[in-house]
Amino acid sequence: MQKDSFSKFKTLINKSNQITIVTHYNPDGDAMGSSLALYNYLIKLNKFVTVITPNQYPEFLHWLPGNKKVVEYNYNVKKTNALIAKSDLIFTLDFNNYSRLEGLGEAIKNSSAKKVLIDHHQQPDNYATLYFHDVKASSTCELIHEFICGLGGKKLIDKNIASCIYTGIMTDTGSFRFDSVTVQTHLILAHLIETGIKPNEIHSNIYDTFTESRMKLLGHCLTKKMVVLPEYQTAYISLSESELKEFSYQKGDTEGIVNYPFGIKGIKFCAFFSEGDGIIKISLRSKGTFDVNQFARKHFNGGGHINAAGGKGNHNNLQKTVDEFLSLLPDYQKTILKK
Repeated sequence: MQKDSFSKFKTLINKSNQITIVTHYNPDGDAMGSSLALYNYLIKLNKFVTVITPNQYPEFLHWLPGNKKVVEYNYNVKKTNALIAKSDLIFTLDFNNYSRLEGLGEAIKNSSAKKVLIDHHQQPDNYATLYFHDVKASSTCELIHEFICGLGGKKLIDKNIASCIYTGIMTDTGSFRFDSVTVQTHLILAHLIETGIKPNEIHSNIYDTFTESRMKLLGHCLTKKMVVLPEYQTAYISLSESELKEFSYQKGDTEGIVNYPFGIKGIKFCAFFSEGDGIIKISLRSKGTFDVNQFARKHFNGGGHINAAGGKGNHNNLQKTVDEFLSLLPDYQKTILKK
């Protein structure tokens, strides 16, 4: 845990006129929830604030308050570079090294603006002016709640801010079922509900928005593509680019698929491989003590948390990546099966 004092954060914010908030490539619910929660808080302080994402994010997150103000770097390179150049403070949320920004990383790295890191992933790089970092937090949104309250802004948390924070906590904890959920998490949720948000509506906005093609893609994954390896208590799913096209893939359509094999009794390690944009994207999940963060860092140029991580294949070939993954399992069998 690395948390600078709130007085330092207050001073930095008070001195700043133009603030930029950035989050990682392929933003998820926690990335967008934390970014827009902080955005909605800072504009209440009469700050000029811009949220920049490296690329598109799923349509099921577009209902979040403040969404229309988000600028996507890939579609507005000149505009975002100009905004970054004018910024005197940059918040980097839900990531901890510039590589997670892809093309946007160089612009942020080269900016002379002060930088604040708010994140819960392991092993952050040493690039920020101030840090609000805790790997034990369930989500970056949980940290954003603590951050706003620490700044004295608890009374400013309205339904808009609460909706964003609730979304990030819900999505990053698998609807509150992961080990990262604590008493503190539930106390935060209680406060958010007190603002008047309706949890059932937020859940529906995220999880009840499938297109017909997305639902059929999920069915294809579970009936045709899921491979179960009982001797390793492991299951994996792989999708080629042609399969994604067959089901009219849209950004976010594969979100959460990696978790479905956990519904099988005894499964403790899940992997999901998808081919696209010239890379093989890997999502890894585990139950118990098996550290997929270290697994991803060591073998697949990635990282994340003990029980949730991601990476990229070392080959621009789906089958070779899957074969490499399978070749590693015997070395980790005892660790995976450990109770």
